[in-house]
Amino acid sequence: MTFTGVRKDFLHIALFGLVYFVLALLVSNSYYLLIMTIVPVWAVMGLSWNLFSGYSGLISFGHAAFFGLGAYLVALCMVVWELNPWVTIPLATVVGGLSGLLVGIPTFRLRGHYFALAMLAYPLALLYIFEWLGYQEVALPMNREAPLLYMQFENPFYYVLLALLLLLFTLVITSLISHSRLGMSLLAIKLDEDAAEAVGINTLYWKLVAITISAALAGAAGGFYAVVLLVVTPLAVFGMLVSAQALIFAMFGGVGTLWGPVLGAIILVPLSEILYARYAADFPGIQGVIYGLAIIAVILFAPQGILWKVRSLLRPGQFRMLGSSASVADFTANESLLAVSQDAHNDTILEVSNLSKAYGGLQATDQLSFSVRQGELLGIIGPNGAGKTTLFNLLNGFVRPDNGSIRFQNKALVNLRPNRICAMGIARTFQVAKPFTHLSVLDNVIVGAYVHTSSRQAAGQIASAAIALVGLQQQCDLPGANLTNKELRLMELARALASRPSLILVDEILAGLDPEAMQEMLVVLQKVRALGITIVIIEHSMQAMVQLVDRFVVLDHGALLAQGSPEDIVKNPAVIEAYLGKKWLENA
Repeated sequence: MTFTGVRKDFLHIALFGLVYFVLALLVSNSYYLLIMTIVPVWAVMGLSWNLFSGYSGLISFGHAAFFGLGAYLVALCMVVWELNPWVTIPLATVVGGLSGLLVGIPTFRLRGHYFALAMLAYPLALLYIFEWLGYQEVALPMNREAPLLYMQFENPFYYVLLALLLLLFTLVITSLISHSRLGMSLLAIKLDEDAAEAVGINTLYWKLVAITISAALAGAAGGFYAVVLLVVTPLAVFGMLVSAQALIFAMFGGVGTLWGPVLGAIILVPLSEILYARYAADFPGIQGVIYGLAIIAVILFAPQGILWKVRSLLRPGQFRMLGSSASVADFTANESLLAVSQDAHNDTILEVSNLSKAYGGLQATDQLSFSVRQGELLGIIGPNGAGKTTLFNLLNGFVRPDNGSIRFQNKALVNLRPNRICAMGIARTFQVAKPFTHLSVLDNVIVGAYVHTSSRQAAGQIASAAIALVGLQQQCDLPGANLTNKELRLMELARALASRPSLILVDEILAGLDPEAMQEMLVVLQKVRALGITIVIIEHSMQAMVQLVDRFVVLDHGALLAQGSPEDIVKNPAVIEAYLGKKWLENA
């Protein structure tokens, strides 16, 4: 966790709370005080949505489910059991969190618009369930004997104060998360979920944590909202507009930011409420019009939201997520942290036996068997379509084989998720580089270092060592989107190294490099090997591969065509016919 960033956020939160408190003291009109109460409630709802969807990139149209459950829990507990809101609002927080967890377990099987549509089903189902149960309108009973106990204040200022405290608490939680391992993991998932899995992030676990916390905050907001309005109806708390408003506030102010949903609520809630109060008779539905116009304006002029637009104007070309504030100066580089000790009792680190995978009628790998020795630099070559990248996807868990086995350090890998395989000691780079574009180079690599440590300081030390080894110290504070092709390849290699692997799968790392950059990359790979790390590399540049690898495995149509030393392979007639070409035979 970056304590400097957290301290700065806390200072801003305290200042905001003080200003809002003073403004509330200066307002005497009860209607305006009601608006000042509703603004923090919707800001909390926007923050809860943003904490999940804004950081993870999984769009939720279902947060009204958690909001509505919190509202109905508080209302029904007061009506049936006369429980006061001081007890039931925390209970609504717990119920909201548990419902988020229960919703997430089945729904996270889906991605993209399928996930968004599935989330929409939950509040719609609850709306009809509560109507069917007869709770079309639940009025909270007035308790004149103990108004303080039941949050029924004569002075509406106290509602503003409680709403503000709820908002400040939510802001603190959001700030802590955005600067934590959870926040960085969610941002990595948002930017590239496959890359996040490959660097050891348990994407399902962190998404479940995020939706649980997010739903808990939504439940608290719904519970307090019921106390303020004194009447709960299914449409008011489960309706589509509830989830839409949470999304709109975050999008308007800035998705994935601390203050975006707050800014959206502060601007849009008073505007819509005041216009509704004045013109509702002449223009019914004017609130929806205001929100619709706000989204259109943001899409046209600031697609990422107001805060991101301001930030891009102040710092052009430096588009980084606000949660990433680490600097290379915070850590020292010690490349020995990446060194791997060899197992004296086992020369073979990876054993592949009869590995097969078919896609319909296409046999991507066919009864493939080979082994990799500790400390070896093994080259995988073959013509396009030979099954090389499919092999890597099988080895690190992105694809499950139809049959066959994979054993790494005598442990079976088949059916393990990529994050588990990474934690066991196998890292990889991708044929097309997968940077986390809106994180800095340092934070990109720190994400990989979290596999074996939960300490931000320890992860930073490992990341700095990996960055120093590949020579990207000068680019540490740049966002991933600003890197050249060579720098992207080096950064991805550093991110793989940060997981402290025993074996790295390197997929066409020389692709697109000029001869000078290619030689620099070969030097870096030799430095990686010198640490005792085993390397399996796919590459089409035969000239570079011959001077780099110890041994070749040649694939053709998914099957093993040949294996042996570079000298033997370049003279093998079958390999020449399938892949290398006649010039190799002439030069042999």
